Amino acid sequence: MAKGTVAWKIIKDHLVHGEMEPGKEIAIRIDQTLTQDATGTMAYLEFEAMGVDEVKTPDLSVSYIDHNTLQLDFRNPDDHEYLRTVGLKYGIWVSKPGNGICHQVHLERFTKPGKTLLGSDSHTPTAGGAGMLAIGAGGLDVAAAMAGEPFYTKMPKIVKVELRGKELPAWVSAKDIILEMLRRLTVKGGLMRIFEYVGEGIKALSVPERATITNMGAELGATTSIFPSDENTLDFFRREGREQDWVELLPDPDAEYDEEVIIDLNELEPLIAQPHSPDNVVPVRELHGKVKVNQVVIGSCTNSSYRDLKTVAEILKGKKVHRDVSLIIAPGSRQVLEQIARDGTLADLINAGARIIETACGPCIGMGWAPPSKGVSVRSFNRNFKGRSGTLDAGVYLASPETCAAAALTGYITDPRTLGEPIKVTLPEKFIPYNDALLLPPLPKEERENVEIRRGPNIRPLPEFDELPEAIKGKVEIKVGDNITTDHIMPAGAKILPLRSNIYEISKYVYHYVDPGFAERALKNKEQGIATVIVGGENYGQGSSREHAALAPRYLGVRAVIAKSFARIHHQNLCNFGILPLEFVNPADYDRIDQNDEIEIPNVREQLTACVKEGKPIKVTVKKPSGESFEIETTVNITPRQYELLMAGGLLNYIKNKQQAKKNA
Repeated sequence: MAKGTVAWKIIKDHLVHGEMEPGKEIAIRIDQTLTQDATGTMAYLEFEAMGVDEVKTPDLSVSYIDHNTLQLDFRNPDDHEYLRTVGLKYGIWVSKPGNGICHQVHLERFTKPGKTLLGSDSHTPTAGGAGMLAIGAGGLDVAAAMAGEPFYTKMPKIVKVELRGKELPAWVSAKDIILEMLRRLTVKGGLMRIFEYVGEGIKALSVPERATITNMGAELGATTSIFPSDENTLDFFRREGREQDWVELLPDPDAEYDEEVIIDLNELEPLIAQPHSPDNVVPVRELHGKVKVNQVVIGSCTNSSYRDLKTVAEILKGKKVHRDVSLIIAPGSRQVLEQIARDGTLADLINAGARIIETACGPCIGMGWAPPSKGVSVRSFNRNFKGRSGTLDAGVYLASPETCAAAALTGYITDPRTLGEPIKVTLPEKFIPYNDALLLPPLPKEERENVEIRRGPNIRPLPEFDELPEAIKGKVEIKVGDNITTDHIMPAGAKILPLRSNIYEISKYVYHYVDPGFAERALKNKEQGIATVIVGGENYGQGSSREHAALAPRYLGVRAVIAKSFARIHHQNLCNFGILPLEFVNPADYDRIDQNDEIEIPNVREQLTACVKEGKPIKVTVKKPSGESFEIETTVNITPRQYELLMAGGLLNYIKNKQQAKKNA
């Protein structure tokens, strides 16, 4: 069992309930929260439903509007107005559209070593680059934290990632470190783990570079990733003018870890993730000159810092983007944009032929700047799931800013080591002082009561859900394979994301690009009093934290998902909305079930109780259209609290029941 590590110290300092043994449920106090507009509208609707008069986080809560800033009709600006006014009403910071990507802004403006951060975005661990214990979760968990509730999770294993060597080789960057982790461990390798980076090699990495690594730890499925708070961290805080927020936080000399990974920086080379998974990683040299590129996009919460954009500008300086390539640059924050505008970096990018777009997530979630049909896009992003870019048949590659710049110049995937002398970038002695023109602080308490929350016609109240029934009779309406992502379940993009505040409408698009008829069939089942069941493979629900991938299916009448295993955040979101996350006792039973099979789980409340308290299997009867029937055994990998959530029909019901019990007492 780990002890004396940075992550262990923060958890111990914030522990409210439980024992810090891997696999056991713990509850920790949350100092800060963040939301973004794709998940935030629902999170604040849930927060309002809890009946709390103001946000209760001891440090701060921030509402970022950064994912869907395109204003094509009334829906997005209406959501932005709701987020602005609900933030002012309840004592929340509001980062307006154009201020920047939540993780980059939070890194610059609000991070504090040793503190805890819970965010309704899977890349919240970005702040681990500055020594925070930062965890991504569903919006309902974040709403509960804003209401003063602790965050419940299973105690992860703490993995020591030792970076050996004094510096990175020429043309190798922090992005290549995390791509190497993905190459080794895959998108399932971080499940129920915290990755803690230590060793001589971390001294070669600035906080923005460390944040690139902790950001993409989400692609490993990790609970979070973290670096110590050391002299490099202090250097970053000094440059930001926030020395007062820094504290030293190092692992003990005799710190114990549960597992260990060793990466020798001297052996690294430029890497690239091929379509359609972040772990499909190969050396760039294997693709050098072989793959023609149509588009290059540099930005996202992974690689949009000053260091990244300055590096790209230096590579492009005095040159022109290849005639067949569209180069798109998205600065990560208003501070980054102003910094590159003042020191000439922006002019170098423009002169080379780059298109400069708004400081927002945008292309990363398919909100504009999609590649052409069957096009190849090389991006400094963190995900390349099929169709996520907005073009279903595009091939998206993930690479460092250096490799992206090389592709922009040559028109092909190119090993950046062929470009000559490596680029060395020095951070400004002082970053531009933070301009809060688009960052609204919480109002004084006496002014909040006068704020009227604005709700557009697309913002609909939450559906009410019943508790777990005595029995589940349903039908398998879809069977999917391994590593199904939340993008598969509940797509983003310019067509669907504006419906994020309207569960009744967005639910029509569940599994839209996998099986367009799924939602209609599920609703028909619901009208007939039949539950819908989903069957999945390994690592079901990986990817983003979007709770819509659980909330919308629940609205459609999905009451159980039977899978070989689940990704952490989605598993919690299923519990939060009262959907049974059943796992095959015998994984071979996956092959015995097909779409259109009927499913019956008799005495489900009784069976769930016996499973949790006595370890007994939950028996499921499967009936084929031919009339053949058989029984399979399933189980649930849940905590006592998750059991209570499922019995109540979800977290919101659970919290309301607790509040009612207090009133009755």
